[in-house]
Amino acid sequence: MNNNLTSKKIHSVEDARSLAKKRMPKMMFDFVDGASGDEKLCESNSKALDQIRLQPRVLRNIEKRKIKKNFLGSEYDQPFGFAPMGMCNLTWPGADKMLADECRANNIPMCVSMASSTSLEKMYDLSQGNCWLQLYNFQDEEFLMELLDRAHEKGYKVAILTVDVPIQFRRAKDNKNGFTVPFNLGPKQFFDFATHPLWSIGTLMYGIPKPMNYHTSKKVKKFVRSESRGSTDWNTLKRVREKWKGKLIIKGVMSPEDATKIKDEGVDAIQVSNHGGRQLDSATTSIEALPLIRNALGKDFPIIFDSGIRGGSDIVRALGLGADFTMVGRPLMYGIGADGAKGLRRIVDIIKEELSTTLGLVGLNDIKDVSSDIIAERFIREFKY
Repeated sequence: MNNNLTSKKIHSVEDARSLAKKRMPKMMFDFVDGASGDEKLCESNSKALDQIRLQPRVLRNIEKRKIKKNFLGSEYDQPFGFAPMGMCNLTWPGADKMLADECRANNIPMCVSMASSTSLEKMYDLSQGNCWLQLYNFQDEEFLMELLDRAHEKGYKVAILTVDVPIQFRRAKDNKNGFTVPFNLGPKQFFDFATHPLWSIGTLMYGIPKPMNYHTSKKVKKFVRSESRGSTDWNTLKRVREKWKGKLIIKGVMSPEDATKIKDEGVDAIQVSNHGGRQLDSATTSIEALPLIRNALGKDFPIIFDSGIRGGSDIVRALGLGADFTMVGRPLMYGIGADGAKGLRRIVDIIKEELSTTLGLVGLNDIKDVSSDIIAERFIREFKY
């Protein structure tokens, strides 16, 4: 495939997804694209967002639109960042660096996963400090505390504790494809890689991805993807809050009652998320939970939203229903899978352009002015906050 022409074929996130599906090994594409159980929640997240209708306004001068957003004390050029995603270099060789370059160029934050293919220290350098660190608590809490120490020493200002994966739900595509970390290569996997030589040769040249925060640890050297995180509880949160003096975000909150209690523990922000449909497959959609949690927390407490965002209008919808900031995940991986750094840049540009256009079409000049007023009346009655 001619790389000079590929990005010109990307006019939407779905275009990038289709191209990525052809270019990536099936096992790797399904790892990115897949979800839990019957995978319907992933689809429902996007459908629920799409069902929210905005109210266009006319005869307003919208020539000077601004989409900069202040969040947790920092001003970003966009009201979105890059969601934490583990082992991104499995999507395409060098994906971590592509993400770091793009977030730096756009002055937006990227969330470095605990299971990143690149160490948290190197990601900080690549992004020039434009990054947050995301963590889970496994059986060995010492490792979590070690990573917080490393992040503090390097200069990280924001940490994200993900709390919605106490145990992993069944992911049928990964099981069917024999996806494991590290790889267990059998005939099926060998054929998959052999029929996608660009990915395979690039991966061999770049180096087979490893969870580098583990390999650079003084305490834990082995990443066990299926390891239980079920011991994470309110006492874990208290210990993390006591340990981490920077900004602390709790990710994976879907219950207003949980949100209120977490707020009372002194965290700095809550991330409303159902893990992009990759956990409890019978959970409600994130956009349905968002206004309920906004109601519970009041109008001023910082809320991030993710799960189902596929374009700029989705971001405006989420802001209109109570979010202060948003995170984008799968679309970025589709862009990288379709055409590497060029594909990623194209997806980011599409989201930015649609975001600015949507802002203008609802009659606003500043993203800070987005409120429930932009939501069509019959939908705001249903999602009132």
